[in-house]
Amino acid sequence: MPTKAEVLHDYVKKHFKEYVVTTAYEAGCCGYYAHRCFESYGWSSLVVNPADIHRKGNEKYTKTDKIDAQLISRELKDGRLDSIHIPEVEREQLRSLFRRRNDLVKDYRRVKSYIKMQLLYFGVIIPEEFDNDHWSHKFRAWVDGVVFDYPTARETLDSRMRYFRFIDKEIRDVSTKLRAYCRKHYKKDYYLLRSIPGIGGIVACGILCELGDLRRFNNIKHLSGYVGLVPGIHQSGDNQRSKGITIRAHRLMRSYFVEASWQAIRTDPVMQSYYRKHVGKNVKTIIIKVARKLLSRTLAVIKTETPYSIGVIE
Repeated sequence: MPTKAEVLHDYVKKHFKEYVVTTAYEAGCCGYYAHRCFESYGWSSLVVNPADIHRKGNEKYTKTDKIDAQLISRELKDGRLDSIHIPEVEREQLRSLFRRRNDLVKDYRRVKSYIKMQLLYFGVIIPEEFDNDHWSHKFRAWVDGVVFDYPTARETLDSRMRYFRFIDKEIRDVSTKLRAYCRKHYKKDYYLLRSIPGIGGIVACGILCELGDLRRFNNIKHLSGYVGLVPGIHQSGDNQRSKGITIRAHRLMRSYFVEASWQAIRTDPVMQSYYRKHVGKNVKTIIIKVARKLLSRTLAVIKTETPYSIGVIE
């Protein structure tokens, strides 16, 4: 049948009118619209993480929509499925704006690479003063003034520069609207998060959009497991080995916390001291430790509703 909640409702109403109905489906591109429809019909509904669906033997190597539906039905019947967190509609739609910004940032980096690639391809050397990731107005003016032997190459570069300027403006506009909305509608939590060294406006917006109300997490272990700032461990008998950081994570927010940690160790003496205490070890391992500490601070300021002060909340 068509993948429409209304069609399924009509089918169930016709053939199973007196039955108690429970539905489950994998989280994915369809979002939570179907879930909200099912609940409006008075049904119990679960949206599950695909990784939580147990597969036995050959089921791990054979995948079709029919098999997936049978597996979900089996797990649902046996009571082994748990629903993921379903955000309210307002926060879900705010999340779409945050993810739009993330998409623009990817395009921004890509077009910068294309422009540098063209300059390199045609043997144009970027002056040393401009050879960095920050594209100042002077550098952009220099690119606009690059002369090629034929006008076609100039037109190519002009097209890419127009695209670059468009994306640059879009990022600034979307970022401004994102921060303005969070300041207005989530003012208390936004400024609590901003009080933490290392967490700027965009990271604070990301926490509010992607993680929602942090008060729903019971403790830092619960939150760090959700974000993915915990180690992966494999043990068999007496042999136990670390598999590094867990692969199960909210990858977007984990990357934001790692980036924020680099800023935190520059601006917060406590974080800087914590980082230096581990100097000599693997840098990637150290920054993950810092990121988890930053995540702990984040949960603490929201739970206590107290702005962060250096040395007070640890």
